[in-house]
Amino acid sequence: MKSLNEDLKTGQFKQIYLLYGQESYLKKQYRERFVKAMVADGDTMNYSCYEGKKTDIKEVIDLAETLPFFAERRVIVLEDTGFFKGGGSDLADYISGSMPPATCFIFIENEVDKRSRLYKAVKSKGRIVELAVQDENTLRRWVQGFIRKEKKEMEPADIAYFISKVGTDMENITKELEKLFCFCMDKNAITRADIDTVCVTQITNHIFDMVNAVAEQNQRRALDLYYDLLALKEPPMRILALMSKEYRDLFHVKELSARGCPRKEIASKAGLHPFVAGKYADLAKRFSSAQLRNVMEEIANLDQSIKTGLITDHLAVEVFIVKHSEKKKA
Repeated sequence: MKSLNEDLKTGQFKQIYLLYGQESYLKKQYRERFVKAMVADGDTMNYSCYEGKKTDIKEVIDLAETLPFFAERRVIVLEDTGFFKGGGSDLADYISGSMPPATCFIFIENEVDKRSRLYKAVKSKGRIVELAVQDENTLRRWVQGFIRKEKKEMEPADIAYFISKVGTDMENITKELEKLFCFCMDKNAITRADIDTVCVTQITNHIFDMVNAVAEQNQRRALDLYYDLLALKEPPMRILALMSKEYRDLFHVKELSARGCPRKEIASKAGLHPFVAGKYADLAKRFSSAQLRNVMEEIANLDQSIKTGLITDHLAVEVFIVKHSEKKKA
């Protein structure tokens, strides 16, 4: 990201940019900043955007061959085309060959194949930056930056609590921060009570808290969280499916931890945000691998019983929570 910020600061742009990775917020932000910096405001003649896997490469090349109209450059944005996973050979040839110096491409993708010809062609002529999900410390500093900009204060522990409540998606974080700032307009300090009042807990975090309450044998809290989800119109079958995924992720994280994998590697292999992987690693310590395996099998059997009409979905989830959150007798 440092190189992107430097290009924006100096105005010395590469002819081609490839921004890829799982952090949608950062990709959107940099796309908008580059378009704003490279194209005059309101200039629709020299700016075009293509999106999706049905993008016609021939049409893109034809447009790229058109000289800009009373402007320094023609900017073409190509988003989620999948060309870096296959089918981009013609575009690779064009970039490596006769691409006019006044034409600029900005590619936005989730995944790329670094072995593809298009990737190598872009690398030789432009700049490639991966915008991956940000780690816990980066998110905390980023949130702190917003708070300082608004000339407000929040305790570090409350910033961590805020992130754990609203999730690690940067776009959602900005929306929840906006709500929080509006609510605390007349206050200098933002408290945990303020966070609980206005910020929406992500469903996945709600499920995590419920599983955590079950592990702690806090039956009242586990059931309250379940009833909260029902009040939010979450179908019991979806809740059961999310619980199943939660236990699968816990099992996966526990197995990786047992092999001595570092947290970053655990997050990558389990497909989790590093911040979330840390929470899972702590919770997984409360279970043995056998317990997690048995719970997953039990949920699968419950799912089958619901679908065959042996028990209602609402009751099935409640019975599961009651059974597994019951305090063990000494």
